[in-house]
Amino acid sequence: MALRKTAVQGRPLNLDEVRLVCDLRIMHAKVDELHYIIATLKRRHNHEAVLRYADSSLLEENIRRVDEIYLWFVRLKEEAERQRRSRA
Repeated sequence: MALRKTAVQGRPLNLDEVRLVCDLRIMHAKVDELHYIIATLKRRHNHEAVLRYADSSLLEENIRRVDEIYLWFVRLKEEAERQRRSRA
């Protein structure tokens, strides 16, 4: 994807930028939804019950996926911090 490095203010977004903004909005909504679901599970059920009733192989896959997502967010955070320091 070839995104421009120029400021967006004062010009229309190109197609790739529109797609990125849409994807980010979906991501934000899904992260919020996942956070709400997990908070509800934690409030209503203890760990033992979750482990007892969960499909263990599916739960392991979910944990692996969330780990991947977490690491991606950590990399984004680190890059954002590097960019802030380089501008300062």
